[in-house]
Amino acid sequence: MSRQDAFSAYDAVLAEAAPNDPWAHTRGDEPRYLPDFGLLGNLLSIPVRGNEASESGRFAKGIDAWLAHELRRCGFDGDEVWPRATRPRVLPREISMLLSKLPRALADDLRRRLPQISAVGPADAKVLGRAYYKQVDVCISRWDRGPELLISTKAQLSSFGKNLPNRFEEAYGDAANLRGRYPLAAVGFFFVQRATILAEEPDAYERTVDMIRKLRGLGEANGYTATGLALVDWTTDSPDGAVVKVDTDAVPPDIGPAQFLATMVEHVLAVTPVVHHVAVRSRLERRGIPVAEEEPDSPEAGS
Repeated sequence: MSRQDAFSAYDAVLAEAAPNDPWAHTRGDEPRYLPDFGLLGNLLSIPVRGNEASESGRFAKGIDAWLAHELRRCGFDGDEVWPRATRPRVLPREISMLLSKLPRALADDLRRRLPQISAVGPADAKVLGRAYYKQVDVCISRWDRGPELLISTKAQLSSFGKNLPNRFEEAYGDAANLRGRYPLAAVGFFFVQRATILAEEPDAYERTVDMIRKLRGLGEANGYTATGLALVDWTTDSPDGAVVKVDTDAVPPDIGPAQFLATMVEHVLAVTPVVHHVAVRSRLERRGIPVAEEEPDSPEAGS
């Protein structure tokens, strides 16, 4: 797997980032999620330093890589969360299980071939919605459960007011398309803007906040399960080049990254039995849950 992909620039940073527990509450308290904003800044600094912030979608891929890492921090299996931390970025968990059972030489050879077989190990996750196929940027899925979490991400670093209506229209249509086919899935929209919007176009920022709130479903099936906004910025006078920082103060808590991730995770758990995602539940509930993770071929399954 020597050939690189759009996520390869982030591999080294992600490899050093441990998927540590993101929850900061104690048992019985209101859940409190602490995103790893330092990691997000480190990831996004890579395309900024390479003058690729607005080119080829590399900046947006950094957002996707970060969200996928956050889900792994919650306890979701690394082969169920796409994009994966290594190539191929999209790989059915069952194929990964098969690779683990094969002789090493055969498994290594198959791993080298997988990126060349787009139908098995594609670079992006595309799912069929109610009306059309949609490339989802971050996904949790298994063949026996189907898509459980679907996130669309967008980045806007300039021309804020000019492009905002198009972002709203696209996002709203995608929500109806995905939730129309997967009504139980957690369907989310995560938006990242450069913090210069606060000084340059404060009116556009107010409309952004309003948009993020209005994209949520209010009981109907055509809005998102959760929406989130993050503001980032950077300067170019650092000895190491541009360093991206996340502005954690300007974004209202009800649309911030912490509530977004917490809502998405809690929704996935709410619509699945307790015998699924046991590790995720244990971290969230701050206790050991005395059940085993159920697999589709276990004696209990289907009983």
